Amino acid sequence: MLMSALIGFGACGVAQCQQAPPTDTAPAAATSTTPAAAPVQKLVLKEGSDVQLKFAQDVTSKTATEGDTVNLVLDQDLKLGDVVVAKAGAKAVGTISHSKKAGMMGRAGELNMRLEYLLLEDGRLKLRGSKGREGEGKEGAAVALTVLFGPIGLIKHGKNVEIKQGTPLTVYTDENYTVPTAK
Repeated sequence: MLMSALIGFGACGVAQCQQAPPTDTAPAAATSTTPAAAPVQKLVLKEGSDVQLKFAQDVTSKTATEGDTVNLVLDQDLKLGDVVVAKAGAKAVGTISHSKKAGMMGRAGELNMRLEYLLLEDGRLKLRGSKGREGEGKEGAAVALTVLFGPIGLIKHGKNVEIKQGTPLTVYTDENYTVPTAK
């Protein structure tokens, strides 16, 4: 009996020895796939990156009021290396923060806009930058007309700010954006 127990133990030991190498290679195979996945890095669009937009509508200081929404579109694909973060034509949104019509005595119109975000497939990308302009003033002309023609010269009007549809605008990202990996 002792002999058969030793033979059984020895056979079991041999079986374990023969099975041990396959179990040692299985974890090695698992660890070899882990390093292959490790080189996949997250792509991050850095805060402050340029974004090329264009106005999707006409905007003028004559009709715009504070709080109005301004529609813009992405002028060209927004890329990070070879990866497209947003396709040309993606919608962006701004808000009128200040608007003043042109006035008498040659006072120019004023128009300021605050950028909000660019719509992406999986959410929004905050934007920053401001587009502020003043219309052409006619103060010098108004003063000259007042001197030459009296109070009738005060009727001279300044120009309103007018931004035509398609006008380009360079803005910047206002946050780091991690590009989602393909699923």
